[in-house]
Amino acid sequence: MVTGASRGIGKATAIALAEAGLDVAITARTVHEGDGVDDSDPGGRSMPGSLDTTAALIEERGGRALAVPMDLLDRASLGAAIERVLAEWGHLDVLVNNAVHTGPGSMLRFEDTTVEMLETKLAANAVSQVVLIKAVLPHLLERGDGTIVNVTSAVAITDPPAPAGEGGWGSAYAMSKGAFHRLAGILAVEYPQLRFYNVEPGYVVTERMEVNAKSLGLDGVYPGAPPSVPASVIAWLATAPEAAELSGQTVSAQRFAKEHGLHPAWRRR
Repeated sequence: MVTGASRGIGKATAIALAEAGLDVAITARTVHEGDGVDDSDPGGRSMPGSLDTTAALIEERGGRALAVPMDLLDRASLGAAIERVLAEWGHLDVLVNNAVHTGPGSMLRFEDTTVEMLETKLAANAVSQVVLIKAVLPHLLERGDGTIVNVTSAVAITDPPAPAGEGGWGSAYAMSKGAFHRLAGILAVEYPQLRFYNVEPGYVVTERMEVNAKSLGLDGVYPGAPPSVPASVIAWLATAPEAAELSGQTVSAQRFAKEHGLHPAWRRR
């Protein structure tokens, strides 16, 4: 099960897992192509990607796809998503916590960040993932096997090079990802029979970033890796027996992919 799989790293991860032989349940808010909108600012731009499109790509690769609408800020939809996967497929092997809140507040300076924005970021980017893990954990423990991959961020472990809006990032986003970042190591200690990983994707150019960069005349100005790079690492962690040795650790996706030959060489674009 991959959250936030309508586009970006989530979509690429769902495809990579299908190519590795897994059936993939996918969640997101955007169900149909053409309905996606960048909600980081009022009057956001239309975004490509949908559960429909990702499901079709999974099936093209021979996997079964189960599209489950889910919203990080809709608590009831979180548990319902896990319940539906278990009800329809009977078990779940891998949970990839990739979805992130894209609404206002990620790139604001501290003085412009309201307490309400901070509470929303924490609820969507840390508490919601706890809800999902708690929902699936009893099933994984009963089976005695399972993998949870948390897609974290460099903002959780590094300081910005400049203020938000000038090359840095906002405190609300960083605090929420920092809280989320602490989960994997703690869970790996408490549940050694399962596997937990943080994947730090590095700077990745997603569809959302491409659309916004083009509209601002910045296409190609800030090069990064394609989403398929961290996706290749997540798929390896989910399927390679030797990955168990890394449980509880943070994996830097771009360096790891290069060192282990998990992805063809990419040109930063």
